[in-house]
Amino acid sequence: MTNQPPFDALIAFEAVHRLGSVTAAAKDLGMTQSAVSHRLRRLEDFMGLPLLVRAQGGMRPTAAGEALASGLADLLSGLGELRARCRAAAGNGVLRVGVSAALADYWLVARLPQFNARHPTMPIELIVVESAAQAAHLDLDITIHWLHEGEARETSTQRMLFREHVFPVCHPRLLPRGPLDDPTRIIALPLIHKGTSEDAAGGAEWTWTAWFAHLGLNATPPMGLRCANIATAISAALQGSGVALVRSLLARDALADGHLVRVLPDTWDIPSTKVHLVRWPAALAGDAQVKAFVAWLVEMAGEARAPHN
Repeated sequence: MTNQPPFDALIAFEAVHRLGSVTAAAKDLGMTQSAVSHRLRRLEDFMGLPLLVRAQGGMRPTAAGEALASGLADLLSGLGELRARCRAAAGNGVLRVGVSAALADYWLVARLPQFNARHPTMPIELIVVESAAQAAHLDLDITIHWLHEGEARETSTQRMLFREHVFPVCHPRLLPRGPLDDPTRIIALPLIHKGTSEDAAGGAEWTWTAWFAHLGLNATPPMGLRCANIATAISAALQGSGVALVRSLLARDALADGHLVRVLPDTWDIPSTKVHLVRWPAALAGDAQVKAFVAWLVEMAGEARAPHN
């Protein structure tokens, strides 16, 4: 038997330990529940000990599992630092940037030509990352995270970028006369729901139930198209499928181009409970490419900061 633990199984264990269930871990890692369970079994076979046991509402670690988890976070962080040190020693190369698909498609990609014009010899590779767990085991030089506000603070290895608002938008043909004067009229429009029917899709501001209460509507939101993520919801809104709840940054260009319109005046906007920040390994703090890209991101964030925008 090899004395090297299965690395993919360690990633699965870390996610289950952090989130408390195989279902949540599978969603976080973009895997099936059976694949996560299989990796956990391989890890327990390697250790020769049970690491997790079923408990009310999910999974809890055994004493051995807790001991493993206590050092695993440092191990994963250390691997990222090791890669960063190797990159720094080798000199400049391709800058690998982790970013969500929605932020890449609806904001970052459109602005990258500006960065390329300033730094024509700096190649960029965008890696789609939808969770912190995914970012932890990818070889990334920079990652743009979307985190709960309580987790977001400026340090020597991360900078704040965006604080956004959430509001409803739709295709102009659904509202030819512009935003609704009477917000209760939104009930007559087709609604696009984000996330599964069981979760709050990141915060109460993403549920139509919360929005109906916010608007003073004593009614159950009508069923409509349901999209797993915000990127698909925005795409559906752009096609005229209904009203989607969006973040200000992701809707910025489509609103400016007239491809989407606000459904309500901006006085109804709800602040997002999550914020964007950019993070990099400590070993790359002095890397010229990292510093240039972070500085540019902070500049772009400054341009995006405007009331309810």
